[in-house]
Amino acid sequence: MLPIFAEEIPLISVKTDSSSYNEGDIIIVSGKVETVIAETPVTMQLFSQGNLIDIGQITVAQDGSYSSTINAEGPLWTNSGEYTIRVLFGEGNIAETTFNFLQKIGESPKTKIFEVNAGSYGTFDVGYSVIGGIVQDIKIEPDNYTLVVTIESTEKGSLLLEIPREALDAKEQDKSDIEFIVLANEVQILYDEEIVNSSSRKITINFEQGNSDIKIIGTTVIPEFGGITITILIIGIITTILVTKNKFQRYV
Repeated sequence: MLPIFAEEIPLISVKTDSSSYNEGDIIIVSGKVETVIAETPVTMQLFSQGNLIDIGQITVAQDGSYSSTINAEGPLWTNSGEYTIRVLFGEGNIAETTFNFLQKIGESPKTKIFEVNAGSYGTFDVGYSVIGGIVQDIKIEPDNYTLVVTIESTEKGSLLLEIPREALDAKEQDKSDIEFIVLANEVQILYDEEIVNSSSRKITINFEQGNSDIKIIGTTVIPEFGGITITILIIGIITTILVTKNKFQRYV
């Protein structure tokens, strides 16, 4: 007669309310622990292609159950495919489950508004949207005729800015438009200008993973601080090119 073994009961379980989700869906994660340990939460980790993209802790109820939600959107949700949820409880108690995620294709990120502090002048709004990162801060440096955007770049991406002309602009002495100088981590880069009107300039800047400071330099700034001449801007361009050239020469 063959021996009969009792079925081993897992010490922790985990599941989601569906096997597949689209970008923007709410994922409900739930499970149960067999033995509750006082003041010990469940640690939940979320992986995409083997990379940890989110982590959090979930309180366990007295009956051993736990649940939490995940919003399936944001700068770290960049790949469609299989995602893994791993839960850990106590010492060595681990469970996993997987689900499929489908990223939206062809949709541009929504434009948001950042209120920039302009000192005694007050504030002004900069419209922005970003792919591949998070905008952490936008500030004006009037003495340098510069708008500084601080980002956390999780990957190669792009930043769209709608800059009000009254806050920052770049013009010839005859008032015709000229290009801004744009720097990413102090290295001059190119940009695209999509829409120009009488009240704002809309530019798109591509950045690399690891870039943190993007500077847009013009010739005029909020009225309180006046403007600079095209000669000064040209000097700034030449200086920037020389600095950039020297940076690259060090690696030759």
